Amino acid sequence: MAGEMSRTRLRVTGTVQGVGFRPFVYRHAVALGLSGHVLNDSEGVVVDIQGAAEQIAELTRIVHDDPPPLARVTAVVAEQMPPSATSCGFRIVESAPGGSPEVPVSIDTATCTDCLADIDDPSNRRYRYAFTNCTNCGPRYTIVKSVPYDRPTTTMAGFAMCALCQAEYDDPGDRRFHAQPNACPACGPQLAWHGAIQGIVGDRVATGDVAFDLALAAILSGRIVAMKGIGGYHLVTDATSDEAVAELRRRKARDDKPFALMVATLDDARRLCVLDSVAATELSSIRRPIVLAPRRPGGGLADGVAPGLTEVGVMLPYSPLHHLLLSGAARPLVMTSGNISDEPIAHRDDDAIARLAPLADGILFHDREVHIRCDDSVVRSTRSGLHVLRRSRGYAPEPLKLPFEVGRPVLAVGAELKCTVSVAKHDWVVPSHHIGDLEHLATYRAFRQAVGHLAELYGVVPEVVAHDMHPEYLSSKFAAELDLRTVAVQHHHAHVASCLVEHGRTDQVLGVAYDGLGYGPDGSLWGGEMLIADLATARRVGHLLPVRMPGGVAAIREPWRMGAVWAAAAIGRRDALRWARSIGIDDTVARLVLDLADRPVSPVTTSVGRLFDAVAALLGGRQRITYEAQAAIELEALARRADAARVPHHEDAVSIATDDDGLVLDPAPLVAGVLRDCSAGFERELVAAAFHASFAQGTVQMAARLASTHHLGTVALTGGVFQNSLLADAVETGL
Repeated sequence: MAGEMSRTRLRVTGTVQGVGFRPFVYRHAVALGLSGHVLNDSEGVVVDIQGAAEQIAELTRIVHDDPPPLARVTAVVAEQMPPSATSCGFRIVESAPGGSPEVPVSIDTATCTDCLADIDDPSNRRYRYAFTNCTNCGPRYTIVKSVPYDRPTTTMAGFAMCALCQAEYDDPGDRRFHAQPNACPACGPQLAWHGAIQGIVGDRVATGDVAFDLALAAILSGRIVAMKGIGGYHLVTDATSDEAVAELRRRKARDDKPFALMVATLDDARRLCVLDSVAATELSSIRRPIVLAPRRPGGGLADGVAPGLTEVGVMLPYSPLHHLLLSGAARPLVMTSGNISDEPIAHRDDDAIARLAPLADGILFHDREVHIRCDDSVVRSTRSGLHVLRRSRGYAPEPLKLPFEVGRPVLAVGAELKCTVSVAKHDWVVPSHHIGDLEHLATYRAFRQAVGHLAELYGVVPEVVAHDMHPEYLSSKFAAELDLRTVAVQHHHAHVASCLVEHGRTDQVLGVAYDGLGYGPDGSLWGGEMLIADLATARRVGHLLPVRMPGGVAAIREPWRMGAVWAAAAIGRRDALRWARSIGIDDTVARLVLDLADRPVSPVTTSVGRLFDAVAALLGGRQRITYEAQAAIELEALARRADAARVPHHEDAVSIATDDDGLVLDPAPLVAGVLRDCSAGFERELVAAAFHASFAQGTVQMAARLASTHHLGTVALTGGVFQNSLLADAVETGL
């Protein structure tokens, strides 16, 4: 009856550690007059409460329905317990050791407004302190070594709290109550500057505010600074200085790939690019990703920030150090990964000294260890909503719910390019942060570290390892070395399955997987596939017309080779040679390349990515690339500059034939049309836009035909080529 004494034990699972959950429960339990305790363990949070049944029910509701801002509660299970005669008051107790970790680790989150107010207040003891945080913000994933999440299991373990910080930590009314990374200038991490810049620092080492001021002065004078952040090092310079940006490109060996920018406020971002509501919301969210958005003219950026592109990647400050830096600079800054192109981001100080010292005029260190490197995430707002192009800081290691139960714990080791790894057990999967291309030794080492860290953090002892079907990928070879059952997964089936999981689907769909290259069961290199697929099975029912890649990997690095192959398929060898001469390719070299395309030594591919490379080359664009997919990215940028009202229209520009695998999408007539339009004097922008529209139309026609034939109501668009939002939007609209 009402007022009767009850006791309940709540088992709370989800992202409930490192997010202020225990102090949150404490405050509500005390307010409701309940006694008992709350603790972290390897599975989540345990709340043991005693009091009136009505008050217990109310706390249970609050925990489930209104948790702290950073928490993600997946379940609250209540177990009735016999009342205790000795229960008195409510307390937070030490975490329970042991058991297999089941609790998700919180993502790193942007500094909250309360902490920013502390940093900006001259009367506050944390004024200008670069490591200010509370239970509602700050680093989590990049500093935690193991769970349960407590200070001794983080890289803050070596920093003993001063009396004032300890008082905050112990005070249930303080927002830093049980905030594990809590610190201040008296007891926490410190900045240190190492540099030798003539006229600014000489040969000096400085710490604290002086270190920060020297780094800022270096940036404002057009220098390049390596700066240690949350998940590793950035290289920073003035984004409005042509000289500084050009010098950064030279030192980093990054000829053309765009640089990410950081600006102080959302209004500053809007002055540089066009942001819709989705982009603006995500840009200013606690995740703080890089957002790709259309560039505004006249933004004052250096020409070398994003050469030849119509988009820029912009982000807002997500740490106190970034906030202070952008406030002091009062201008956009290049904030690019601290590495040589294609290497992993530096995150340890000795590595930064070895690899970044030659690139920078000074290094802004700090003495809080980054346990696991985590690069910035990249997103774009599209017609269908937000697309995550690189899932890393702010998103990883957030678990994704699976629409099925995993029978045995699984490790998945990904492909070789843009690699991530994942672990799965029960009904969830945890993808890692972005790792990179495994062909580089440093990245392969980072890959091995990520595998071990993720498995340990989530208590996954894998019994099965999934890997790409390509036998020569380093990730596949790594899987083969493990004493586990291996499962080879076809690359494009994996693309479709990931799309299904993202949408919580298990049913059969028509998957349209367009990308660069993926190993096919027939030994050829797929990349323009239409599959009838569910999570377990896939059957090829359509594909792009196969052509050869003369020289193999050389055809990726030199798109003119694919241009010559597709030109020969569309208008004949003689005219293809004439085109090659017109762009300055030696006639002997062009003949050798086309001869290679007729020989079995050159691999066969159905890659849509290579088709887009070819068209970029045919339009007189990029003949040799300096970063992955550069030619195709610049082709999209070219098409976006077109006047839509003047774009030529080609009826039936893409033909559909059949072979043993089903339908074949043949773009040769479209390629011929591209060359005719160029010869007729159409502007390159118009021809590029017409190609996008016509290829999208052909994709829609073939997908609709296959979906109808096989009685499927859903088409899943997936693969790297659909990061081209012009193509993706056109196909989605057509479907």
